[in-house]
Amino acid sequence: MPDGRARAVTMLVTGACVIGVAPILVRLSGAGPAATGFWRLLFALPLLALPSLGRPRELAGTTRFAVLAGAAFALDLACWHYGIANTSVSKATVLANITPIIVTIAVWLIFHQRPAPLFLIAVALSVAGGAIMALAKGAGVTGPNPLLGDTLSAVTSVWYALYFLAMGEARQRQGTTQVMFWSSLTGLPVLLVIAWALRERVVPATAGAWAACAGLGAVHVGGQGLIAWALGRLPASTASVTVLVQPVVTTALGWLIFGELLSPWQAVGAGLALTGVVLAQRASASKA
Repeated sequence: MPDGRARAVTMLVTGACVIGVAPILVRLSGAGPAATGFWRLLFALPLLALPSLGRPRELAGTTRFAVLAGAAFALDLACWHYGIANTSVSKATVLANITPIIVTIAVWLIFHQRPAPLFLIAVALSVAGGAIMALAKGAGVTGPNPLLGDTLSAVTSVWYALYFLAMGEARQRQGTTQVMFWSSLTGLPVLLVIAWALRERVVPATAGAWAACAGLGAVHVGGQGLIAWALGRLPASTASVTVLVQPVVTTALGWLIFGELLSPWQAVGAGLALTGVVLAQRASASKA
C-alpha cells in the first residue's frame, strides 16, 4: 500500500474510532436529540476556526458541496437521534448502517465506478457484522413508535451516504478545515430549527451535560475532521465501509463505561465488521 494511501486509511480509521465516543456523550448531554446535534456543531466552530486565526482567507468562501454536506450531516444527526428514541436500538443501528450499500450503488450509477467483487463481499460482511452486533443487544425493546423510528433510521443512512458523496466532492476543491467549518456552520440553523419546531429541551441543565456537549464538539472536530481529510484521498465508497469500525468502538465503550456486557454474538459481529473493513481496503488498493 503506498505511503499516502496508508496514511489516509490510518486517519480514516482513527477518525471513526474517535466518532465512536459520540453516542456515549449524546446519552449524557441532557438536551433534545436535534438540540444535542446543534451544540455539537456550535462547540466545534471555534476549534475549526482556531487554526486559521489571523489568516481569514483560509476560511473565506465555500462551495455548494460543502453546504450540501453540512445540511445532509445535520439531517443525519436529527434522524438518527430520533430513530433511536422511537424504535429499538437494534433496528435503528441495522437500518442506519446500510450507508455503504447506498454509497456503493450511488458511485456505480452516478460516477460509473463499478465495484470489484471483493469490495461487494466486504460491504456485505461489514453490514452483516453491524446487524449482528445490533440484533444481539436490546432486541426486545421496541420503543414508543417503531414505525416512525424505523423510517427515520432508514432515512439516516440516506443522509449519511449523501454526506459522504458531497464531502468527497467538496474535498477535491477545498481544504479540510475550510470544508469542515462551512459544513458545520450550515448544519447549525438546520438543527436549531428542528429542535424548536419539535419543542425539544435546547439548553443542557447541568455542568456535566454542558461538558458532554463540549466534548461532542471536540469529537466532531477530531473524528469527523479526520474522516473529511481522508475523503480527499480515498473513494467515498471505501470510506463508508471503513467507518463501520465506529459501532465496534461504541460497543466496547458501552461495556467499559456503562457495564453493558459484550455478548458472544456481538463479538462475532465485530469480527465480521472489521474483516469487511480490511477486505474493502484490499479491494480498493488493488483497484487503485
